[in-house]
Amino acid sequence: MAPVKANILVTDDEKSIRNSLKEILEFEGYDVFEAENGADALQKVKEQNMDLMLLDIKMKGMDGMEVLKSLRENRQDFPVIMISGHGNIELAVEATKLGAFDFIEKPPDLNRLLVSVRNALDRRELARENKSMRSKLPDVPEIIGESESIQKIKQTIKKVAPTNSRVLITGENGTGKELVARWIHEKSSRRSGRMVDVNCAAIPTELLESELFGHEKGAFTGATSRRIGKFEQADGGTLFLDEIGDMSADAQAKVLRALQENAIIRVGGSQKIKVDVRVLAATNKDLMEEIEQGNFREDLYHRINVIPIHIPPLRERKEDIPALAVNCLKRLSAKDIVFSGVEFTEEALDALKEHKWSGNVRELQNAIERMGLLASDSLIEKEDVRNLSLSRGKNTGKLENMIDEIEHFQEFKEAAEREFLKRKLEQYDWNISQTAEAIDIQRSHMYTKMKKYDIER
Repeated sequence: MAPVKANILVTDDEKSIRNSLKEILEFEGYDVFEAENGADALQKVKEQNMDLMLLDIKMKGMDGMEVLKSLRENRQDFPVIMISGHGNIELAVEATKLGAFDFIEKPPDLNRLLVSVRNALDRRELARENKSMRSKLPDVPEIIGESESIQKIKQTIKKVAPTNSRVLITGENGTGKELVARWIHEKSSRRSGRMVDVNCAAIPTELLESELFGHEKGAFTGATSRRIGKFEQADGGTLFLDEIGDMSADAQAKVLRALQENAIIRVGGSQKIKVDVRVLAATNKDLMEEIEQGNFREDLYHRINVIPIHIPPLRERKEDIPALAVNCLKRLSAKDIVFSGVEFTEEALDALKEHKWSGNVRELQNAIERMGLLASDSLIEKEDVRNLSLSRGKNTGKLENMIDEIEHFQEFKEAAEREFLKRKLEQYDWNISQTAEAIDIQRSHMYTKMKKYDIER
């Protein structure tokens, strides 16, 4: 059986040794390259992908040990078999420490050499396969929960993901709508393509069309070059329209046309561009109610709502809260050693089930991060959970005062928004980028609102 084709670099300052090894290896079906010294070998590695190197230890100029060290410092991970006419235990140990695969004395025994070459290439191939498998694993958190509603959602994803059917995901803020969308993409035949997100609520109405469909150079003031929109970026993959209930009427009409024709026209352009996109949409609004009020197109609703998935709030699946909490703490500890060893008491897990999570999973995650950082003796206890409720009570009191003191709705809305933004900025130590990302608005909007409400550190 012929060996798998592989590139082998033979590095030795003796031409007769290079010729001999090249002849043997080429007879076995390998592609063989030669280098007469260390500098030449390192240059060859830059020019050609190598699968294996046979490297002499004693050479003029840069010796084999220096070459091996340089390879590892430059993250060249192919196996290296060291060859030496001055073999001794010390050299073999040193070469092994530097990452050599094997150590063979000159003149090399033919059978021993070929076995070592095959073993080295087998290990190389196995490492490649493992790396490929790891790269294909989705970096998406699991959907945690054993409640009936979550099991039903998982089953629906399993059935629907392999198809091209459009899915409308509904649920309150923080329930995990984006996570469901990501799992649909990851389990679909489009997973090798991109999943492109658009937050329809975070983009100003006048910019949303350009964001979705792109624009041509000169289409409007400031359009100094052509821009590719989200539909084209997602070609061959998935487009996730988050908070679609906040989309303007004009944008709804254009999205409907794009879904009907599987084509878009860039702003300022006239040419139809075909796109192969699977659309997933999400909203925290009741779209049927929005349709009755004239805020959402019924024909678009039926286009996007082929498969409905509703994610219940935490108050309707309290039995999932302990598992969510433990998993969240586990993920935090994997990212930051500060959380390593932190655990919940059983009483704390029971208390989490009774807490009112108006922000759902997102609020739960933030609370666990806070409690994990502040936990004494690496234990999150019932009292720590109770303090969450006390903290909320203080905030609720302030809100109650605002309701009593302010007469007009717009004035109350602005006062509440100002207080919310200020509190979130304090929570993220006045890091505007992190705050904007956490509350899901654009950073430019954050600056605009801070200026509007005169918010300063």
